[in-house]
Amino acid sequence: MGLATEQLSRQLLEYEKQNFALGKGDEEVIRTLQQFAETVGELNTLHSELATQMADRMIFPMIQFREKDLTEISTLREIFGIASDEHEAAMVKYSRLPKKKENEKVKAELVGEVAYSRRKQHQASMQYYCALNALQYRKRVAMLEPMLGYTQAQINFYKKGIDLVSKKMDSFLGSVSSMTQNIQAQLDSEAEAMRMTQRELLSMEDTVYMPDRDTAPVNRTLIQKAGYLNIRNKTGLVTTAWDRLYFFTQGGNLMCQPRGAVAGGMVLDLDNSSVMAVECEDRRYCFQITSPNGKTSMILQAESKREYEEWICTLNNISRQIYLTDNPEAVAIRLNQTAIQAVTPITSFEKRGEGSPNPDRAKPGGMQSSSGASQKTSSAAEPEDLIVPGTPIQFDIMLPASEFQDQNRAGGRRTNPFGETDDDCSPESDDSLLQQVFAVRFLGSMAVRSGQSQEVIYEAMRQVLAARAIHNIFRTTESHLMVTSSCLRLIDPQTQVTRIGFQLQEVTQFVAHQENGRLMGFVVEGRDWSKEGEEGEPSFSAFVFESNTEGEKICYTISLGKDIMEAKKDPEALVQLLKNKPLTNEGKFLLLDSETGSTANGGAPDEESEA
Repeated sequence: MGLATEQLSRQLLEYEKQNFALGKGDEEVIRTLQQFAETVGELNTLHSELATQMADRMIFPMIQFREKDLTEISTLREIFGIASDEHEAAMVKYSRLPKKKENEKVKAELVGEVAYSRRKQHQASMQYYCALNALQYRKRVAMLEPMLGYTQAQINFYKKGIDLVSKKMDSFLGSVSSMTQNIQAQLDSEAEAMRMTQRELLSMEDTVYMPDRDTAPVNRTLIQKAGYLNIRNKTGLVTTAWDRLYFFTQGGNLMCQPRGAVAGGMVLDLDNSSVMAVECEDRRYCFQITSPNGKTSMILQAESKREYEEWICTLNNISRQIYLTDNPEAVAIRLNQTAIQAVTPITSFEKRGEGSPNPDRAKPGGMQSSSGASQKTSSAAEPEDLIVPGTPIQFDIMLPASEFQDQNRAGGRRTNPFGETDDDCSPESDDSLLQQVFAVRFLGSMAVRSGQSQEVIYEAMRQVLAARAIHNIFRTTESHLMVTSSCLRLIDPQTQVTRIGFQLQEVTQFVAHQENGRLMGFVVEGRDWSKEGEEGEPSFSAFVFESNTEGEKICYTISLGKDIMEAKKDPEALVQLLKNKPLTNEGKFLLLDSETGSTANGGAPDEESEA
């Protein structure tokens, strides 16, 4: 008994080194146990006749704590796990609801099942968390009450031998007794508050637990986000499966933590990545994250429309590396407000002249000579110097109905509204040596200040992509971009109608994105005739496209077309240029890629061909 008492004194001093997860209020308990350790060291000789009292006052409370309280926690944890599994199963069924041909009866049953499982899980979790909170207090009582009973038993049994000790400890034991009573009162108060909360939750409507019923506005300035998402994984060559996992952002990384895992792992580096909504045949609220090099991508599904939009906005904010600034929240709010003020969606070229003034007139000294423009591009230009703040952005190319009918009657040829002929761009009269077709998707266009700098194209790409993300404009229409030695034409692949065309000499600059090779753009020079009686001033517009192939291939083809256009002025230079390029079988067009189909007849190539 003496050895056991000595060991107990050492164990009390070791308590402060224990790492207990629910350690609220342990500082006071540690100090009290240290004082008990000193007292136990003085009383380690009095033990032989205390067995009965120790069994009643010390051993029994500890056994009760172990057998009753801890067993209750384990049981509630199992119940919570079962309720969580039922909720996961219900969410999996609900997530499989088809986007098309919805069965209202099945949908209503699944929604009811999700609400019931969530209510059950919520109730089980509240009971489990309430027991965990109570365990914090009972754990302290279970440590203090046995020691209080043990010390009192020692004093009562050996009253004569510990008179001096008891006088010294009366106040201390009284404070410990008051402490345990206060802890018990806190436990009762906490338990009553939790019972009131449970009653309030049980009285709520089922709509609180139903998915996609959140009426809160979308927060587009988040730089951190966490929640459950469904991720699509390949299970075979053509088969896929969806898994529901917990995702969260940490710095510039997207993390994932499977159920039951202690910690999460990194899934993807979000810096400079692209996040766009995608259409899935069997799922709603899907979006895709693509790495800057385009080699890594993943498709995720959100639970509701609000979560879907917030995830896209948050990941786009992180991809801009806003989190590295001193005040990322303020930067995100400022960028969002600036982008909303600067972006005005337009759906037709006809509206462009009404709301978009000449960008070079918007700022004094906007018109510069070519030498001045070259000097400006050599230094780092500010975004305001490249594009006028507030410049409208056009996200689609829409043809008027009359123009569409005229093209159908004319065999796909556009009618020039100014009465000028456009023979150089018509397929019937195009005898150029170059005809290459690329599958592209038009992302947007906007007026710019200058057409002699590649930086203006990069800035236009950034503003167009940011505007699409802010306004939730994610759908794009595929078109065919035909590059010849005389013009560029954007053709509808189904009707073969030319949506828009440009003379090649009007294209002043073209470049592919430095990091995302599928993005490319070019600048077209035009004339501003807004002032009557004066010669039209030069105006520039940037067009941004996403291609199925490398953007460098399109830029190379445009450059080759310009070379041919210049070489036509000198027959000898043209002959020298043709010596370095192979021709098609009929000898009419240049053959840039032997693996692609011939476009000699001006028709659209096969979908599998890059050009």
